[in-house]
Amino acid sequence: MTVAFKAESLQPVGAFKLRGAWHRLSALDEQGRQRGVVAFSSGNHAQGIAWAARRLGIPAVIVMPSDAPKVKRDGTLALGAEVVSYDRRTENREKIAAHLAHSRGATLVPSFDDPWVIEGQGSAAIEAAQQMSSLGLDQPTRIVVPCGGGGLAAGCALALPDAEVTIVEPEGWDDMCRSLEAGWIEPVRDDAPETACDALMTPRVSQLTFDVLSNRGVTGIAVSEAEIRIAQRWAADHLRLVVEPGGAVGLAAILSGKIALQPGMLVILSGGNVDPDAYARVLADRESENSTQNADAAGELS
Repeated sequence: MTVAFKAESLQPVGAFKLRGAWHRLSALDEQGRQRGVVAFSSGNHAQGIAWAARRLGIPAVIVMPSDAPKVKRDGTLALGAEVVSYDRRTENREKIAAHLAHSRGATLVPSFDDPWVIEGQGSAAIEAAQQMSSLGLDQPTRIVVPCGGGGLAAGCALALPDAEVTIVEPEGWDDMCRSLEAGWIEPVRDDAPETACDALMTPRVSQLTFDVLSNRGVTGIAVSEAEIRIAQRWAADHLRLVVEPGGAVGLAAILSGKIALQPGMLVILSGGNVDPDAYARVLADRESENSTQNADAAGELS
């Protein structure tokens, strides 16, 4: 069975986020560019905004959690953006960013709750479909997408309306999955567990992304931390790709057997910005978790 993997981990900032960032920032008029932009992110959207802002000559301020991976914070700073820290457990990043944007007259650029950003993220699916066609593969019939706020998933669902879309989230942070099942937005529970998927730790999805996914009949599943680590190792061993935890959840769903393989399957590996020490531990800890991998799925993908 042939499965197509869209390696957004190989983007210049290591994630798909620059697609939406560039689409939004390049649409600003001259006055908007001079006043700058404000965004909030745990790291990948931050780097996407910083990357686009630097090339367009736009001042950028990023509100980042104090526990964001150092590699993402350093990458954002290296691209010339100003970073404002906050405590993700006690402070509201949206309020902080909105206050900064208002006080500076800047444009607020959310990581997913923005039509321009969603449209930009959808270019990943369009590009993948074109690449699959050039390789003689079937067009995507099912897209497996990591989901935090749902911007990438919504963009994919709109870009390829004939494809079935399945979102994947880490257990305990599967608020979009639960929202789609319930028919209304369900926030992350107060007792949500720790997760290595910092890029998918969205406390509450937006009405905009929820409506898109709900109207498209998108379904979702959750994967465990152990299944995510197995997927990271599989990507390293078989695809020779470094994939961060949040970027590996779609692959984890397949390897665990939670999503059955089918012709025309497209799996998006959304990011590769790993913490070096944490990633080294994931690669080293093979024996204790490999028994949970679905042998049939892994064999078909080999």
